Amino acid sequence: MPTICELSDLRRLYHRRVPKMFQGYCESGSWTQQTLAMNTADFQRILFRQRVARDLEPRSLATTLAGTDVTIPLALAPVGLLGMQHPDGEILAARAAEAFGVPFTLSTMSICSIETVAAHTQKPFWFQLYAQKDRDFTRALIERAKAAACSALVVTLDLQIIGKRHADHRNGMTAPPRLTLPNLLDIARRPRWALGMLTTQNRSFGNIQGCATGVDDMSDLMKWTAASFDPKLTWSDVKFFRDLWDGPLIIKGIMEADDARECVKLGADALVVSNHGGRQLDGARSSISTLPEIVEAVGDHIEVWLDSGVRSGQDLIRARALGARGVMVGRPLVYALGADGQSGVTRMLEIFQEEAELTMAFMGHRDIHQVNDSDILLRSP
Repeated sequence: MPTICELSDLRRLYHRRVPKMFQGYCESGSWTQQTLAMNTADFQRILFRQRVARDLEPRSLATTLAGTDVTIPLALAPVGLLGMQHPDGEILAARAAEAFGVPFTLSTMSICSIETVAAHTQKPFWFQLYAQKDRDFTRALIERAKAAACSALVVTLDLQIIGKRHADHRNGMTAPPRLTLPNLLDIARRPRWALGMLTTQNRSFGNIQGCATGVDDMSDLMKWTAASFDPKLTWSDVKFFRDLWDGPLIIKGIMEADDARECVKLGADALVVSNHGGRQLDGARSSISTLPEIVEAVGDHIEVWLDSGVRSGQDLIRARALGARGVMVGRPLVYALGADGQSGVTRMLEIFQEEAELTMAFMGHRDIHQVNDSDILLRSP
């Protein structure tokens, strides 16, 4: 195992170990990928103010997210197909998060089911909901999350219809992979991944296959999503989900102040400023550039978090300085998991913690709650 000092080390290892179609699913954005690029580039415009001669011990990043105690203000984002990035990926990621003291969010489009992950973990995790046209099935997903003692419901609103993701079409992305000659040759170069997939029973969409009516073949994710997700979803539907769920509710996919105010009206506990990692509306603003106006619009009425473009502990501190309570990380999770399973996710979390704590200290702070907008300045484009 090579020395892992930063996220880019995990990313390089990820590219060596995971089949190309799943790399493409992780790395790509929609259309021309303009928003994907801006998500990370706009973080680099935020500069830190360095202060000296301050007492810097002891230091703490501990806080809460939607009432959950966390060692660092970070949650593992819901990512579909984690179990294709690494065999039993959702279980391993959940275990790493549990041991580290941060939330893990299980996607509706996970490979391991709600029940399977619950059976292999000791503490509650969060469940992310995509609204289906089949409302009985949607209700059943919520009830299953309750039965598994999931401690928060994350409702994603920005995937009523799927963005134009050219990489997935070019790669013929399916789960499990179709056994074409190019796929077989690619998998043969990744024996660690192949052996793991042969020894696990979790190879299809565990929350859906065998549970949703009329679902015989989910291998073509794009076609199934287009046929099953609800393009008519409205705020009244979200209120219905709120009424069904009596625990913390987190609404993900907010990019406009008016939508943020709707989250407040519904009594949500948190909202996540997110453009789905640049995988939906290309040409949309970056999440970090949108964050300040969302924070200003809702004040202290709801926790505001950030997703999309977070690649380091320094980015976490930038988001905190601009008013985010915490961040969700998706692609870093995938790199880490694909690189080295549970150990990789643990190392990724350690890197984020180390980077965030050091950056906070260089700015003259010992506690994450002291970080604010006086600690940064914006570089001109």
